[in-house]
This record gives sequence, structure tokens and C-alpha cells, in this order.
Amino acid sequence: MPDTTQSGLSENAAAAVSYITIVPAIVFLAMPPYNQSPTIRFHSWQSIFLNVAAIGFWVVFTIVRLIVAMAIFLPFVFMLLSLVCWLGWFVLWLYCVMNAMNGKRVSLPIIGALAAKQAGV
Repeated sequence: MPDTTQSGLSENAAAAVSYITIVPAIVFLAMPPYNQSPTIRFHSWQSIFLNVAAIGFWVVFTIVRLIVAMAIFLPFVFMLLSLVCWLGWFVLWLYCVMNAMNGKRVSLPIIGALAAKQAGV
């Protein structure tokens, strides 16, 4: 049975909730007893880095789209590529949430190593 915090939220549930947006991840890193759990700290940091990477990707993608989209049919290609990227990001996010909910620590390439370093695990 997973440990429960004083609020009754299990460690696995808190780890999964940290992926919802960047806000709960930051709250869990700042608020005891959540910030004392290595698992919750890891998932919170990984969520933050995943969201920052997604934002950075979309900024670069949008700039490239605006520069290159002048050619014929490229707006359609970028629309399709955007849909595929969003779907891929959603699947990756859902994979992280489900593994956190099941008590598994899945370390994403590059992001996972940074999260583990920040979480001290």
C-alpha cells in the first residue's frame, strides 16, 4: 500500500497529479510533506522539464512555420505535422501520468536525468 500524506493523498496520486500542469508540480516541490518524498520530487521536476521542453519546441516550431509557410502546400504540411506532434506529446504525457499513478519511475531521455539530479535521487 502506498504511503499517504497528511492530506490523504497517496504518493502515487501526488506524483501523477504533478503532471497535470506545471502549477501542482511547483506546489509539490514547495509544500511539505510532498517535498520530502524523492518520488514526488522526481515526478514534479520531470513534469516541469517536460512542459518547458514542450513550450520551447512550440516556440521554435511556430517561428519555423511562419518563415517557411510561404510556399505552396506547406501550411497543410505544417498543420499535419503540428497535429502529429501534439498527439505524440499527449501520448508521452499520458505515459508519464499512468506510470506515476502505478508507482513506476519512468525516466525520459535527457529530461529524466535532469529531474533525478534536481530531485536528489
